[in-house]
Amino acid sequence: MTLRTFRPRALAAVSLTAVAALTLAACGSSDDSGSDSASGSDATRTVKTAMGDVKVKKAPQRVVVLDTAELDSALTLGVKPVGATHADVTSGFLNYLPKDQVAGIEDVGQMMTPNLEAIAGLKPDLILTSKIRHGDKYAELSKIAPTVMTENTGYPWKENFRVHAEALGKAAEAKMVADGYADHVADVTKALGGKEKVAATEVNMVRFVEGADIRIYGRKNYIATILADVGLGRPAITDKAKDGFSYDVSPEKIDLADADVVFHSTYGDPKKSKETETTGGGLWKNMDAVKNGKVFAVDDQLWIQGIGYTAADKILGELHKSLVK
Repeated sequence: MTLRTFRPRALAAVSLTAVAALTLAACGSSDDSGSDSASGSDATRTVKTAMGDVKVKKAPQRVVVLDTAELDSALTLGVKPVGATHADVTSGFLNYLPKDQVAGIEDVGQMMTPNLEAIAGLKPDLILTSKIRHGDKYAELSKIAPTVMTENTGYPWKENFRVHAEALGKAAEAKMVADGYADHVADVTKALGGKEKVAATEVNMVRFVEGADIRIYGRKNYIATILADVGLGRPAITDKAKDGFSYDVSPEKIDLADADVVFHSTYGDPKKSKETETTGGGLWKNMDAVKNGKVFAVDDQLWIQGIGYTAADKILGELHKSLVK
């Protein structure tokens, strides 16, 4: 069957009705008359953030984003940032993002060590990030431009997206995106045999990480929310995940990751991340998922690092393609 998607790029041509709704929807924020401009382009709204209330322009034009989730949110909502940090990957900006959408965005440094001078040079009127990433730089960033921080990243990505949309003045578009995602989820669940069959299929997500143990992902992370939205079951091992994030194992315990279906990705060098050693070993090869042909290698940049609706839409497509055979 052909599945629907929310087609985030289509948001550039939002209907007049949606635009009108946007002017009325403040997403719980309060408006302030802070402009003597005839156009009102400098008027502000107050956004509730992890660092307290922040006044931002109603229509920010020069946005800088400091993490992958914020970049996904902005592009999903039809906003091209003037600057963004890059993830620790050879591709710079994550490779699942269309090249035409990221072309022209200035790289302002590695995600955890953004170049504040480069950011200031772009003269932004809004900076988007999270407290867990850059809380220690909040004072410096706030001197450059109004800085909207969510508390965390990953698991609360949908709530964070709403904050990003509010700050960007894109509340109406955000609702369109969320509704489109919900439709796509429903289509995938149906294509996989319906809620009952889907719930009976237990799925694990394994990540090989250079310089760390192998992660069996729990229930409180970005990818887990997508699996849960579709209604897929999760093995009992996921409940052992620390803080719900991941249960870490050595190659000698990789059989604990067995499930009806196993997806796996790799961060870093396959040899240094123990992927080569593990997937070539007997424990891996004897897992039921492997013997049944239900193990799928996926792109780490998309499945783990993307964190947003554009990434989620692509992941839903890959879930459908992998599981419907």
